[in-house]
Amino acid sequence: MEYERLRLIRQSEKGVVELAREKDGGRLCIRKRLNGSFPVYAALKECAHPGLPRLYEVIQDGDAVTVVEEYIEGQSLGSTELSEAQIKKAARELCLVLEYLHGKGIIHRDIKPSNLLLAADGHIRLIDFDAARMPKEDLEQDTRVLGTRGYAPPEQFGFSQTDERADIYALGVTLRQLLGERARRRRYRRVLLKCTELDPDKRFQSVRQVRRALSLAGRFPLWAGAAALLAAVCCAAVLWGVGSGGQGALTALPAPADPHWDGETGTAVWGNVPDSGEGSGVAYRWRLYRSQTPPDPDGGGWLRTGTVIGNLPDDMDFPCSLVTELQGEGTYYFTVSALGDGVRFADSPYAVSDAFVFTGEDAPPLPAPTGLTWKLLDGELGREIVASWDNLEAYADQDIFDVWVYDKSGAYVINSYLSREEIVRLGRGGIRIRSEYLSERGNAWRFAVRVYTSRPNEYSSFEPPEPVPEEYLSPWFYYETYGRK
Repeated sequence: MEYERLRLIRQSEKGVVELAREKDGGRLCIRKRLNGSFPVYAALKECAHPGLPRLYEVIQDGDAVTVVEEYIEGQSLGSTELSEAQIKKAARELCLVLEYLHGKGIIHRDIKPSNLLLAADGHIRLIDFDAARMPKEDLEQDTRVLGTRGYAPPEQFGFSQTDERADIYALGVTLRQLLGERARRRRYRRVLLKCTELDPDKRFQSVRQVRRALSLAGRFPLWAGAAALLAAVCCAAVLWGVGSGGQGALTALPAPADPHWDGETGTAVWGNVPDSGEGSGVAYRWRLYRSQTPPDPDGGGWLRTGTVIGNLPDDMDFPCSLVTELQGEGTYYFTVSALGDGVRFADSPYAVSDAFVFTGEDAPPLPAPTGLTWKLLDGELGREIVASWDNLEAYADQDIFDVWVYDKSGAYVINSYLSREEIVRLGRGGIRIRSEYLSERGNAWRFAVRVYTSRPNEYSSFEPPEPVPEEYLSPWFYYETYGRK
């Protein structure tokens, strides 16, 4: 393909970068002539990800390489004023593209705001892979010292060979710069400090860990008692097909911002609308679609619909697990509306999510929890009753355990849930059951455990049959065991 040079973008001892146009098709592109060998561009040409520019040509010619790539209309994040919501969205998208690259063995090594473009479609693109490399197992340090001082970690300047943790360091510095004074807030400070530890072994060890930490920093802890987290799988929080009508000429609430799937976890996430719901709780209605194209939010065709309620801080995103609602393999979207109280506010318009491709219809179930038992622990507030099991290590950090407690008549009493990550963090080895639910003299209780997958394309959730067979139930816990007389 022949190209017409339009203007010079940058020239240095490393090479020349220019804006060009195809002579035949008229397509704009970026053309680079770089001195040296850049095998990473040959690998990138085979990569397809919405957060990366497309590479049209990669030609190695002696001691130089020519790269022709997609021209992206947009502004760098370093020259754009962004809201906090936009920064959080950009951080999530950057984490996703880095997870993809690291899975291909590619380290960018020059993450900074000027290498992140906010494209016209509202999504970011990661550009400029001139410093990128693919680690070699037989090297103790990098052969070329590249990157931008202030963003690159110490190991990138000859102390050792860089790996994905170098990108994690630069990611933390970049987010700190984009957030400005907001980076001092408690919700971000801990995550950014861990990203930018000088010792790579003390940083997050994967970008997925960073993304999950930022996700929690942007909403509420998974161990909180809010109904929102598992609203789609906890029957008490889902009211199928509930409608609201007769609202008259009320002010419509704003549509929830940035509805999206949280990676491949099967969890729907959207911006909180504090004025939704009644009283102190927020409320939303979601609709789930299986479709190759985004649905019409004003039309029909959804597979399932439900109403979810919860309590969480105004500026935190609202999560809702939909893993148990996926019906067959395919591409899924959801729409979500903030529900008005019918007195001051009417329901908002529906907002449409991005796509989630579900391929796990025949995925094996997660293993059943084994060795169920009750434990009595001495906690800060006195004795604690804990439901525990002995194969916690068999699960991923974000798999969610839902403990259901039944009394001796077989009646449901209460359920409580935590992610594996939070169970480990809290150090109880299980889930605490509030003692007031186990305080009836002469009664006894036992529990079963459901496990909701965070990897629906690899594993399905584990749910014991109903009624729960003896093999999936714990021993009895007696009122007298707790020490009351």
